[in-house]
Amino acid sequence: MKPRQRTSPTARRHAAAPSSRRRMLVMGGVLAVASLALAARAFDMQVVRKDFYQNQADARILREVPIAVSRGTIFDRNGEPLAVSTPVVSIWANPAEVLDNEDKLPALAKAIGMDADALKQYLAQRSEREFVYLKRQMPPDAAQVVLDLGVPGVNGQREFRRFYPSGPVMAHVLGFTNIDDHGQEGLELAFDDWLAGKEGRKRVIRDRQGHVVEDLELVRAPQPGRDITLSIDRRIQFLAYNELKNTIQQSDADSGSIVILDVRTGEVLAMVNWPTYNPNALRGSDPSSRRNRAMTDVVEPGSTIKPFLMAAALSSGKYTPTGPMVDTGNGNFYYISHTIRDTHAYGLLSPTGIIAKSSNIGAAKVAMTLDTGLMSDTYRAFGFGNSTNSGFPGEASGYLKPGKSWGMLEKAILAYGYGLNVTPLQLANGYATIADNGVMHLPTFVKGSDNEPKQIIDPKIANELVQMMVAVTQPGGTGAPYAWIPNYGVAGKSGTAHKATAGGYSKNNYSSAFAGIVPASSPRLAAVVVIDNPRKGSYYGALVSGPVFVKVLDGALRLLDVPPDNIGRWYVGGPLQGQNGLTGTKQPTVETVDDAPVEGATP
Repeated sequence: MKPRQRTSPTARRHAAAPSSRRRMLVMGGVLAVASLALAARAFDMQVVRKDFYQNQADARILREVPIAVSRGTIFDRNGEPLAVSTPVVSIWANPAEVLDNEDKLPALAKAIGMDADALKQYLAQRSEREFVYLKRQMPPDAAQVVLDLGVPGVNGQREFRRFYPSGPVMAHVLGFTNIDDHGQEGLELAFDDWLAGKEGRKRVIRDRQGHVVEDLELVRAPQPGRDITLSIDRRIQFLAYNELKNTIQQSDADSGSIVILDVRTGEVLAMVNWPTYNPNALRGSDPSSRRNRAMTDVVEPGSTIKPFLMAAALSSGKYTPTGPMVDTGNGNFYYISHTIRDTHAYGLLSPTGIIAKSSNIGAAKVAMTLDTGLMSDTYRAFGFGNSTNSGFPGEASGYLKPGKSWGMLEKAILAYGYGLNVTPLQLANGYATIADNGVMHLPTFVKGSDNEPKQIIDPKIANELVQMMVAVTQPGGTGAPYAWIPNYGVAGKSGTAHKATAGGYSKNNYSSAFAGIVPASSPRLAAVVVIDNPRKGSYYGALVSGPVFVKVLDGALRLLDVPPDNIGRWYVGGPLQGQNGLTGTKQPTVETVDDAPVEGATP
């Protein structure tokens, strides 16, 4: 057996040398491969898929954000602001970032007025989103308190909120906007495109907490909303609001409306409804109180329609203001199984007397002598059965049957205001047309906007109608002394109509109206007051609506500096004088309640 040979340390070192070189070579190869891999990855990211990664980075850093714009201001005709936009701040958050800082949730919740647990649940349910609102439209000071908490992921966004200085007084005319400042009702909706403007857009860089650190470029310049000046006179509107509200509350009525027009332009100077609402605090308001009843609700006009019947009668050539006389008998007229009644036995009445005494029988007998086409065309020419085209959202057209379908009884009933329905605005516009020498203007809510006036009836006839209606407010007329304005001549007509119900007409529910023109000698204003179902005191139009007309128009004439036309006299002289004992006494006639066109419906 050979002995084992022992190797020296030197020999062992020489033997290990090739092994170290191999390791170095292997390590070098690994590093080379890794370098190539990194280079390939860098090439892939920076060249092959550059756009993808750039977009991913931009999505986390670059943002295109809106630039809020202020909605245009709405002014009244005298430059008083009616609707303005005020700056507010909406608080928004990235739910995931906020939840990562759960210890700050209680303070955040308290600052925005939420329960901490509810806020946590709200954020957890939306944790996959990057943007959620926490509180919309906070006052800037209150919003700054929230932002000063420094909660990661919580930010503020500047917006605008609509404010209405006149509150419920202007509510039905102006309407309101939603939380995104878009018009929802009224003129805010009608002129939304004009008022809203267009928000701008800009590209910004945000840090990881969502704060803007740099504005990069303006993508689209903001276009602020444009202002608009209405025809409404805020002073007259307040006056009308107070008088209408007081009368409805005192008479325990369901609702009411008043409309006042400038007869020379068709401009709406005031439009008020009750009940109303506060557009600054919509939550909890009754939706029915938001209706602009002067535009959307219709009524049967009762005796307020009689001047338009007389317009047809005078146009026919068969009648003048003084004749021929019409025999109204003993106050009861039986025709085709229907009894038409007056409250008194008036006997012979002139056409002016029929208006002054509000004789249903006289109106019916005049209508029966007229050509059906002429009567129908006259009603339609004054706008009944068609929208006024005022541009107000939701405006009703009213209803008037085609004339070719009218029978003799229908003509008689239409003569004293049943069988058709109108809006208060339509009725006011009809009276304004008579007042302006028979020229119709489209009603408008914009100051200085008079669109293509149209001659409806002969100016001579229009002037005669005004004088015939003056007789209503003279001694012996149904409007005296309730519709008398000191030192101003008033031409008007009252109307008291039974309200329609399912299957007929109510015996005890009424629509009480007064429509008039002032000053009578040189008309400037036309107005209609409608009170729905007064329960306390009288229900006659002259007694309920007449005083509202007087108080509001008396104030309006003075506010507009309209000179008096009747100084020192109790009434304006007209064609009624000396006829049928209708002058010489200041005792008022009890107003006729216009008979409902069904048996048994009258008192």
